[in-house]
Amino acid sequence: MRIFIFLIWFLTSVALFSQEKDKPWSLQQCIEYALQHNIQVKQNLLNQKLSEATLLQNKAQMLPSLSGSISNSYNNGRKVDPFTNQFVTGDWTQSANFSLSTSVTLFGGFQTLNTIKQSKYDLLASREDVLKMQNDISLNIASAYLQILFAQELLASAQNQSEITKLQVERTQKLVDVGNLPKGNLFDIQAQLASEDLSVVNAENNLSLASLNLVQMLNLDTVQGFSIVRPEISMPTEVILNTTSSQIYETAVTHQPEIKSAEFKLRSSEKGIAIAKAGIYPRLSLSASYGSGYSGASKQLVGLPAFSGFIPNGSITSAGDTVYEPAYNTNYETTPFKTQTDNNLNRSVGFYLTVPLFSNLQTYTAITRAKINHENSALTLQMQKDNLRKTIQQAFNDASSSLKKYQASRKAVDAMEESFKYMEQKYNVGAVTTTEYNDAKNKLTKARSDLLQAKYDYVFKLKVLDFYQGKPITL
Repeated sequence: MRIFIFLIWFLTSVALFSQEKDKPWSLQQCIEYALQHNIQVKQNLLNQKLSEATLLQNKAQMLPSLSGSISNSYNNGRKVDPFTNQFVTGDWTQSANFSLSTSVTLFGGFQTLNTIKQSKYDLLASREDVLKMQNDISLNIASAYLQILFAQELLASAQNQSEITKLQVERTQKLVDVGNLPKGNLFDIQAQLASEDLSVVNAENNLSLASLNLVQMLNLDTVQGFSIVRPEISMPTEVILNTTSSQIYETAVTHQPEIKSAEFKLRSSEKGIAIAKAGIYPRLSLSASYGSGYSGASKQLVGLPAFSGFIPNGSITSAGDTVYEPAYNTNYETTPFKTQTDNNLNRSVGFYLTVPLFSNLQTYTAITRAKINHENSALTLQMQKDNLRKTIQQAFNDASSSLKKYQASRKAVDAMEESFKYMEQKYNVGAVTTTEYNDAKNKLTKARSDLLQAKYDYVFKLKVLDFYQGKPITL
């Protein structure tokens, strides 16, 4: 029974997953999915986390350091008691040391403070780099999405032309059968149908390639079952813009992430100079320690000495008599651990001033490199601004050209449609040849294809300009 319930649950989950997978994707869904699963975005996010960790580490440099140590050793033979500095000889002797130490930099030329500020700018720059990557991916996804819509319309147009030609083949067949048209006309129109069927196949292949391109950008496993939502794309107003490329640039330069990133990196390089200059200042630090120790060689007297008699002391009087001295019995034991640690407590506090006199030009070269890096960052910022200006100018010019191309294509299609209607009427009464009819039809097909291409090219160029003005990418 449990196996049966599990199978029902599994099959239901698979069905729901398949339905969700086969559901058409909107442009916004494609962009959001790509931003969540793109490897380059993930790598940039990891770089951002590294910058956050670096900032935290540099902030921690403001805190005092604290360390503790414990040592335990055994010694044999002649040695020096670490607490009495006397030579002792004996069997294996234990010794132990315990200590806590701390230190803090009181003044270091503001190096730590400037390092923290530099890390903040580096973190802000890394966040803007993530946004730049996300913007690039969004634009690429929008371009691929519009390419699919364009391919779909081309396929629909090719299929429509093929259906019209099929009807024309049937009409021509009837006219040939009754003798109103020569059989050569039928062959010509059938050849035209074959050519248009090939156009349908080519359009299907182009649609498949466009879909595959978007699927690969989304990093999906397969293109099977993938489809997109087909929004109603109306042609924007023919007044291309109510602003100029310079005005768009002035708006874009204030919020584009690549500009902000370059600005933050410039500020970071300024702090880099201050960090390098800290090497010419004296450094003042405070250190303190607290410790104690234990030695197995440390002995203490137990009880009072007991008189045991007189013993020769090695001396002889002038009369030749031996000199004696009193002898006492003493009893020693190792000093207890607590007593030693209490007696051996040591404390220290010290201020240390380091004045740099000569460092083999390391500080000088560090400052020189920091200044060069600052100049390079300033040039990078200017280059980013120049590239943005050129990109917007190019996009504005492309949008203007696309609009003109669309307007010309629209007029061409209107004229071709009227011409083809007249040609079709003449063909139906046998006033023109099949070759003339097919030529007019091919011209109309090409004009419609050019119109579709101009339409989607213009729509995308406007989306690019909207993007630089801070507007979201939508259809």
